[in-house]
Amino acid sequence: MYDSYQTIARPARIETKVKGSRFIAETMIVSNVKEAIKFVKSIRKQEHAASHHCYAYRIGVADKIDFKYSDDGEPSGTAGKPIYDCIIGRELTNVIVVVTRYFGGTKLGTGGLARAYSDAAIQVLEKSQLKTAYITDTLSMRFEVKYYDKIIKILSKLKAEQQSSDFSDTVKLTVAVRQSKVEQLKYEITNLTHGQAQIS
Repeated sequence: MYDSYQTIARPARIETKVKGSRFIAETMIVSNVKEAIKFVKSIRKQEHAASHHCYAYRIGVADKIDFKYSDDGEPSGTAGKPIYDCIIGRELTNVIVVVTRYFGGTKLGTGGLARAYSDAAIQVLEKSQLKTAYITDTLSMRFEVKYYDKIIKILSKLKAEQQSSDFSDTVKLTVAVRQSKVEQLKYEITNLTHGQAQIS
């Protein structure tokens, strides 16, 4: 099952200079297009005196991918696409990279522009560092207290993360588990409790 993907570990910001032009590159973890556009708007507002705000994002996994790149007034293919190629080259998703340019008075040419935007994207992605993330399902379960210790061991083995717990005459847990481990988790807990555990 396709339940893992590569993304950035944290947002980052770097600044470079090429022949007088300032390039400020920033990354953000995003889970939908609305968040990506909001990030671009926030940078436009923050760096309102800049010449260009070029960006690329890629969101989703498997066959549900949203992506876009923008040259924001730079010559076609010199900004957005080089930034996007840096994201694709690292097989990243759920990430946006925005590179803001303050024009320094010297034209860089199409090749120089593409290199400058690409180099800025590479540097900021390196600073962001990369990580493997997982797609999870949330399960609620209720069982007798006597099974608690053994169920915690099962959760630990399958790297399921507890989100909430409630102890009364029975134990109620809410856990997040990788999609590829859901059926195994259900099977092991059902087997341990002889079918008495309620899992939804």
